[in-house]
Amino acid sequence: MVPLGFLAVFFLWPVAAIIQRGLGSSGLARVLGSSDTWAVVLFTVAQAAASTVVAVIAAMPVAFLLARCALPGIAVVRAAILVPFVLPTVVVGLAFRSLMPDGGVLSIVLANAFFNVAVVARTVAGLWSHLDRRAEDAARALGASPLRAFTSVTLPALRPAIGSAAAIVFLFCATSFGVVLLLGGARYRTLETEIYLRTVDLLDLSGAAALSLIQITAVVSVLVLAALARRRRETAMALRARTETTRRPRGGEWWVAGAAYAVVASLMVPIVALVVRSLSTSDGWGLEGYRALSGTGFRGSLQISGIDAAMNSLRAATDATLLALVLGVSASVVLVSLGRSRAHPGFVDTLDTALMLPLGVSAVTVGFGYLITLDALPGDLRTSAALVPLAQAIVVTPLVIRMILPVLRSVDPRLRQAAGSLGASPWRVWREVDIPLAGRSLLAAAAFGFVVALGEFGATSFLARPDSATLPVVIGRLISRPGELNNQMAYAACTMLMVVTVAVVLLVERLRVRSVGEF
Repeated sequence: MVPLGFLAVFFLWPVAAIIQRGLGSSGLARVLGSSDTWAVVLFTVAQAAASTVVAVIAAMPVAFLLARCALPGIAVVRAAILVPFVLPTVVVGLAFRSLMPDGGVLSIVLANAFFNVAVVARTVAGLWSHLDRRAEDAARALGASPLRAFTSVTLPALRPAIGSAAAIVFLFCATSFGVVLLLGGARYRTLETEIYLRTVDLLDLSGAAALSLIQITAVVSVLVLAALARRRRETAMALRARTETTRRPRGGEWWVAGAAYAVVASLMVPIVALVVRSLSTSDGWGLEGYRALSGTGFRGSLQISGIDAAMNSLRAATDATLLALVLGVSASVVLVSLGRSRAHPGFVDTLDTALMLPLGVSAVTVGFGYLITLDALPGDLRTSAALVPLAQAIVVTPLVIRMILPVLRSVDPRLRQAAGSLGASPWRVWREVDIPLAGRSLLAAAAFGFVVALGEFGATSFLARPDSATLPVVIGRLISRPGELNNQMAYAACTMLMVVTVAVVLLVERLRVRSVGEF
């Protein structure tokens, strides 16, 4: 009940308050009647659709490489494509700004695709690596070309995974905040940035609530449509072990593998450009940006130093990760226990879906909801330093559940039955059977949650006070202020965040249980 109670107070209540405010004021009619609103909606959908198409096209060769090829360095490719996905959005935005200083639609689309290639590649590869090769080989033996065999045999089998990944990527791109804010400027706005603009700059809370209501409705609609489409397409398939389906590429397969390596190399370009830009000064190469992090920027642009902001980020991310682990592990244990009991499967699925809801609602909306609700709690949490870790924990907890739950569900029930028959109590069975088997995934979930909390920008930008801002918020403020020193500090801070993120990704890949899940 504790995870559900936390979810109710710090997610459902703020979101419900936004829905009520959007429906209960004249803001909704005013917003719906404005042509500017529909221009923002159209741009949000168009850039998300274009980004999704680019991400899927780029990811398919990588999925083939991960799923079908037995080549050296596959583990490096698997880790390399995950780095962009866990980079803070503000870092991705600034990396593309170093490559395309003028920003614009193309940079937004490419940045969002860069961010999400791993989602498609690893989701599709997870299914593709277990598809029986014999059906495709039979089509080739009957005279089908490699392309015909792929489009008529393999692609139909992969459609559920491609559709599921594309729906998730579309939602991520439609609710992208840091990327659009940094690359779109005042010219290109999505629903996410428009909500932020109306709340922070225009103080139009009713209009922002109406836009949040539109966004929530759209997100829920996409999730429902994706679930219906996936259910209709899913069929039982004969799956094989990955070791039986991988081999050294043959003939034209080398071209696909080469394209995959080209995509991976392309993903590294913005990262390298960011590091190079952080070391570039007007006089050549230097570390001025890194040294300036001990100060407050050009002419005191910040109220705290970059180092203090980094310490705030570490403290908030640590608190959020610990809280998310407690909530995520508790929720996973409850879901597994219900699954092993006589609970109705529909109830378990509904509970599981409810715990995933924060993934479908933008962090900006949640942060906005905190501002209009949490003053009702004792002590007015809106002015408390604990608010940022609470908001970050809401974002991280579903990810922890998704990493822990499959492992706990895969524990062989015979081990638990053997321990029980030897006299172990249910708690001792959990302590000595389930938890040790899930230990590696627990550490991986902690590391993954930490980097996600460390780079969280959407909700934190609403909630962090100027004198206690986190590093991503400071980066956003530095890049919006004049002065070359501020730019150098922003790029240096992004590089520091990226180095921490890459180190944690490598740790997660080492700890990951390879036979369970793809993330």
